Amino acid sequence: MSPRHWPLYGLRLRTPRLELRLPDLELLDELSAVGAGGVHPPDRMPFTVPWTDVPPEERGRAVFRHVLHTVANWSVRDWTLSLAVLCEGEVVGRQDLTATDFAVTGEVATGSWLGLAHQGRGIGTEMRAAALHLAFAGLGARSAVSAAMTDNPRSLGVSRRLGYLPDGLSVAAVRGTPVTLQRLRLDRARWEECRSIEVEIEGLDGCRKEFGA
Repeated sequence: MSPRHWPLYGLRLRTPRLELRLPDLELLDELSAVGAGGVHPPDRMPFTVPWTDVPPEERGRAVFRHVLHTVANWSVRDWTLSLAVLCEGEVVGRQDLTATDFAVTGEVATGSWLGLAHQGRGIGTEMRAAALHLAFAGLGARSAVSAAMTDNPRSLGVSRRLGYLPDGLSVAAVRGTPVTLQRLRLDRARWEECRSIEVEIEGLDGCRKEFGA
């Protein structure tokens, strides 16, 4: 697919097991079904915005609307690239890469989720590695940031394996309760030192300017 008016649909990130791409409507429906099926145990909330605290059908609709929202509200100064993650052809989750004033700051942030059935297989590390490769190798980023609750060892473990370093703590209100977030930062030199997953990028030349790169 090589759309003239929204070339981001032609962007592909590939790792040994995964392909990440902006989903068309058919793929977005599959992604929404994965979200509806659950992305964390009901007694836990790993997100500062508790979008999963709704019935399955509403969860699926939230996924669908979120991705469409990112396309409709994209600007060079403020963008969110929300990619469907496919493992051996099956949709398993979503990987976001976001930035504000990227041309000035050179900084990106990441966010993601995986369907419950696909967790514990190293997919989370591989898909974030793909997003980081796009940021640093593809777009020339200078740094990447992330955050996770201090009681979320899986997310913190992904960051640690990819080379992020602690960047202080913050507090957020989630479900009416204060939670502590560990902020994390990865600069370009550290990424170069720690990267170990091969990533291929396809279709970036046609949409590079959309990122302010």
